[in-house]
Amino acid sequence: MTSSSAPFEPTWESLSNFTIPDWYQDAKFGIFIHWGIYSVPAFDNEWYSRNMYLEGTPAFEHHQKTWGHQSKFGYKDFIPLFKAEKFDPDAWAALFKEAGARYVVPVAEHHDGFTMYDSAYSRWTAAKMGPKRDVIGELAKAVRNKGLVFGLSSHRAEHWWFMNGGMKFDSDVQNPDYADFYGPAKPGPTSWQEDEWRSDDWQPRPDAKFLDDWLARCCELVDKYQPQLLYFDWWIYQIVFAPYIQRFAAYYYNRGRERNQQVAINCKNKAFPDGTVVFDVERGQLAEIRPVFWQTDTSVSKNSWCYVQNHQYKTSASILHDFIDIVSKNGTLLLNIGPHADGTIPDTDAGILRDIGRWLSLNGEAIYASRPWKVYGEGPTQVVAGSFQDTKRSDFTARDVRFTTKGDILYAIVLGWPENGEVTIESLASKRGLFSGAIGQVELLGGQGALEWSHTDEGLRVKLPAQPPLEPAFVLKIL
Repeated sequence: MTSSSAPFEPTWESLSNFTIPDWYQDAKFGIFIHWGIYSVPAFDNEWYSRNMYLEGTPAFEHHQKTWGHQSKFGYKDFIPLFKAEKFDPDAWAALFKEAGARYVVPVAEHHDGFTMYDSAYSRWTAAKMGPKRDVIGELAKAVRNKGLVFGLSSHRAEHWWFMNGGMKFDSDVQNPDYADFYGPAKPGPTSWQEDEWRSDDWQPRPDAKFLDDWLARCCELVDKYQPQLLYFDWWIYQIVFAPYIQRFAAYYYNRGRERNQQVAINCKNKAFPDGTVVFDVERGQLAEIRPVFWQTDTSVSKNSWCYVQNHQYKTSASILHDFIDIVSKNGTLLLNIGPHADGTIPDTDAGILRDIGRWLSLNGEAIYASRPWKVYGEGPTQVVAGSFQDTKRSDFTARDVRFTTKGDILYAIVLGWPENGEVTIESLASKRGLFSGAIGQVELLGGQGALEWSHTDEGLRVKLPAQPPLEPAFVLKIL
């Protein structure tokens, strides 16, 4: 067994000595950013670069009608239109700070293969083309100047097959002049079933050249931008990545120690064993408290991660309710926004972030640095657990309560304002046996001092003031 003070080695046994950073467990709220060439067509979603080459898809038809045939106007031809002329990293960072976020995770490279940073391994970068700016470097500086933790996201693994639709008809994907951008464009998954692309005999597997390049790019991000969090998308679960992700994790964790930085990796599925990284649920939640800290990543939009013209936005209230539920179950929320191609953040995205920030400015003590209680909560509304379930629950009600703790303080977060002017928290009923201590006082965060209450076998009954301090949830501080 490797000692906790020894350097990490590229083995699962050694990597099991990973410790989840304190900053991460305390932060609770981060900002994810999908911004790139796909923001120019602003159609379909961030997979436009793939879908525009898949015959029969809406993106394929849209592209030919709007931009021309893919042999004449390919994905690469959007790059000169991606100017980012209004990109102001300081303004972005100020908004994220106002939103109450504690960490920020932009996508460094998406499946399309265009890096938003100055990479030595590609000419297809935002520093050399399009904006001709090191977007990631500028944003890292601005975010850190606001006292926020900076992380990065890599979606490079999927590029092995991402542009393969363009190999099936006349398109610029087949032009050898652009092979270093569109390639390898190999056959890819025919479904999203993990058993298919996880199996030992899945073919064609990424080759050593591709895997070595993937590892080099990941290490470059670590050395050049020193992120304290690295998020990987799903396909690193493909079995041939295993020795490479072990090597990367050991390298990253050791570099973090050298810099006296607490660092962490996110992954979905089971690419890494439990205890070696922080588990992430994409567009979903958990039904119960997870003893080990975890993360949800989701977007302000139901239908896309990047900016598109027909966004189906979630409401601020629904996002806040999910956020509270996630925190009560020992999780953190990484909430995505999608800026315009010019670098401005859409008004609706910014409005949602400001709504969250206003709520956190009043109620943040029940969120930041909190820990779960014995039960996550009570009430009739059930979360549908698992990935891609974030729009499948009913609306939360005033009967739904979520709990957090901090030291000897218990917070009861009620997800609606009761019409009868009082709330009864049944989990605190004496007969339940969950809460055995004496209650000295009950306060409403943002209210005017102590409230009237009674504690019985049926629960904690609290009389509320005439109006809530702030919608869509309020917090009772139980001392």
